[in-house]
Amino acid sequence: MDENPKRQQGRQRRLDALTASKIVDAAITILDSEGEEALTARTLAQALATGPGAIYHHLKSKQAILAAAAAELVTRAISRKPRNSDPGADIRALMLTLFDTIDEHPWVGAQLTDQPGQPALLELFESIGEHLDALRIARPSRFMAASALVNYVLGVASQYAAAARHARQVGRTDVLADIADDWRGGQRSSTHPFAYSTAHELAEHDERQQFITGVEFLLVGITVTAQPS
Repeated sequence: MDENPKRQQGRQRRLDALTASKIVDAAITILDSEGEEALTARTLAQALATGPGAIYHHLKSKQAILAAAAAELVTRAISRKPRNSDPGADIRALMLTLFDTIDEHPWVGAQLTDQPGQPALLELFESIGEHLDALRIARPSRFMAASALVNYVLGVASQYAAAARHARQVGRTDVLADIADDWRGGQRSSTHPFAYSTAHELAEHDERQQFITGVEFLLVGITVTAQPS
């Protein structure tokens, strides 16, 4: 039997009132407060006062919701366009904004490294590429230069995602301290002398400053080796 026309119209109005944007915003709130494990159709439906079917009408799976949430935060970060006359300063500002986004939302790291070709990665690659064009990086080197910067962001993202999972039980400072103690222990001074000699820096380093320094290393290499002849 066909659905009652009035009931059908009411159902359509509810679907129209619920948007993908509202679902993504609710998902971000849950992910930030409780982590990826807490994001289910049920918790989203409760937060949005709707049913799971209405959610999946807009976004077909949990993975689609996660990808859309990560893309939203990356797009927000990229949209904060710096206004410097120096392209190098602009790219530093962009990279730092991306770091702060990952720091504030560690679950984004897992999404950025989960599947190749997702929308967030395309937006990230395009934005970094635009800045490299402004730096007048030689055309044959642009892809490699952009890839190096994107992969640096993804490496940090992956580390933050893993650390966030451990930090729920232990705390990030304690995690680093335990690793540093391992680097200093046993026969490390002879088997792993470099790690042994830098263990104290691991335990005490400022991760934001470490990231900035890494960006500087990359940019120096890019600008020295990839300028047009």
